[in-house]
Amino acid sequence: MLSLVKYPEEELESMPVLSKFYGIVIRMVFIRAFTAHFHAIYGHSELIVGVAPLRIIQGDAPARVRDMVLEWAAAHQRELLDNWNRCSSALRPLPIAPL
Repeated sequence: MLSLVKYPEEELESMPVLSKFYGIVIRMVFIRAFTAHFHAIYGHSELIVGVAPLRIIQGDAPARVRDMVLEWAAAHQRELLDNWNRCSSALRPLPIAPL
């Protein structure tokens, strides 16, 4: 299981942004030891979401935010996996359309 990592603000800001919608910022950072995942940040809330299978691994956010993040991720699961693979090759992930 992936443990929730609390990144310092400056480190969080350095994670590439994949998408933004309704105040939610989607970021991805590749960590070899972890399964494909992304971070969804909304205000002071953060979710870590696994891509395959699609599920919330850790974190907390309002129910509507969780629902929107999972809806967006389901629509863009292939792109998320492609971006994870890009990151694993030291390439920047590509932007993904918002919800």
